[in-house]
Amino acid sequence: MTSSSSARLAAALARIDDAKGEGVRACLTVYRNEAKVAAEAADARAKAGLSLGALDGAIVTIKDLLDVKGEVTRAGSKLVAEEGKPAIEDAPVVQRLRRAGCVIVAKTNMSEYAFSGVGSNPHYGTPGNPADRTRVPGGSTSGGAVAVGDGMCEIAIGSDTGGSLRIPAALCDIVGFKPSRQRIPTVGAFPLSYSLDSIGPMANTVADCAKADAVLAGEEFAALDPAPLAGLRVGVAQGMPLDNLDETVAARFPAGLALLEKAGAKLSDEALPLIDRMVEVNGKGGFAPPEAYAIHRDRLARRGDAIDPNVRARIERAAKISAADYVDMQQARAALIREMDVRLADIDVLVSPTTPIVAPTIAEMEERETFARKNALLLRNTSIWNFFDCCAISLPLPRQGGLPTGLMLIVRNGQDKRLFRIAAAVEKLFTGAR
Repeated sequence: MTSSSSARLAAALARIDDAKGEGVRACLTVYRNEAKVAAEAADARAKAGLSLGALDGAIVTIKDLLDVKGEVTRAGSKLVAEEGKPAIEDAPVVQRLRRAGCVIVAKTNMSEYAFSGVGSNPHYGTPGNPADRTRVPGGSTSGGAVAVGDGMCEIAIGSDTGGSLRIPAALCDIVGFKPSRQRIPTVGAFPLSYSLDSIGPMANTVADCAKADAVLAGEEFAALDPAPLAGLRVGVAQGMPLDNLDETVAARFPAGLALLEKAGAKLSDEALPLIDRMVEVNGKGGFAPPEAYAIHRDRLARRGDAIDPNVRARIERAAKISAADYVDMQQARAALIREMDVRLADIDVLVSPTTPIVAPTIAEMEERETFARKNALLLRNTSIWNFFDCCAISLPLPRQGGLPTGLMLIVRNGQDKRLFRIAAAVEKLFTGAR
C-alpha cells in the first residue's frame, strides 16, 4: 500500500459516491466519518513507524449480515430492518478487523437472508456486475464483490454457506476464499445454516485474502511463499462439476488446466462417486433450507409477503422436512466427510470450474423459473465443498476480453495455509498469461 490510508479512503468514497456507479446499490450503510477517523489513525501510526499488522489502514467493507454495535443487522431484508433490534456489540470478526487497524468504510448489499447465488435483491436493488452492468454480480455477497471490483474497498468480508464468496468472486473477476469453517467465528453473523455457514474475504489478490483471513481467524499473517507448480498433484473433478458448462466456461477451464500442465503440474482425472452420494443425501431436503426455515418460520407466518419471493419459496419448501430425515442427513453427511478425507489424501489440490456458467443478465433473472434454474447452476459446484466441509478458493481465469469465470481450488479442512500457497502460485501463472 503505497499511498496513505486517508488518500485510499478518499478514492474509495469517491467511487461509492459516483452517481453513475453502483455505490447506492452495493453499499447500504457508509461509515464516512468513522472511516476517516480510522484512516487518520492508521496514517499517524505509519508516520510514527508503528503498525497493527498487515491490514493496518486497509479499506474494508463488511457484509450486511455482520453485527455492528447499535445497528439493526438487516441481512438484506427490509422486514428485519423494520422489526429487528440493534446489536449489543460488534461481531467478533468485526472486532478483530478494528483491532487490526482496518478502515471499515461500508456495509454491503446481499441476497436477502444470504439465500441465493444470484445476488439480486428486490428491496435495496441489485448492484450491476463490474464486467457488464446488465448482469448479476453473483451472491449472496453481491455488494462486497462489486465493491472490490469497482474500487470501493480493497477487501470485502462476507459469508459462504453454499458458495456466497466464491460465486460472486468468479462472476466479478476477483478472488474469493472459503476457509475451513471452524477457524473463524460465526457469532454475530445473521445465520442461514448453522451447519454450513462460514466467514471469509474477497479481494483482488490471493495475498490480500490471506491477510484478511489471518485477521478473521485471530492468527499472525506470514508472507506467502508460492508452492512449486512443478510436480504438484492436481486432481480434476469429474462428473457433475463438469456437466452443462456454458460456452465460455467450457473454453476457459481447459485452457487454465493447460497452463497448469505446461508449468509442470501433474494432472489427473478424479472420479468422485461420493458427490453422487451427497446428492442422494440432499435429496431429503438439504441443510440450509430446514435450518433457514427454523430461523424464519415466524416471519414467514406473519409477514411472508415482505420477503423476496424467490428466497421465500426456497425456505418454505423445507416446512415438511421431518426431524428424522434431518437427523439422517446429519449422520450421513458426517460419514461422507470422513470418506472424502480419505479420497483426497493422494492429491495436493482438487480443481473444477467455480461456476458452470457466466453471470446471467439481471433482466432474465426476473422470470421465476429461469431464476430457480440458474440459481441452482450457480450454486452447484461450490456447494459440494460446503457439504464436505472443505476449504476452497476461486481465482479468476484469464479472460481474453470475455466475461469473467473462475477456477476453484479445493483442499481438505484445516489445510487453508497450504491452499493459499498453491493459489498464490496459480495466480502468478494466470497473471502472466493475461
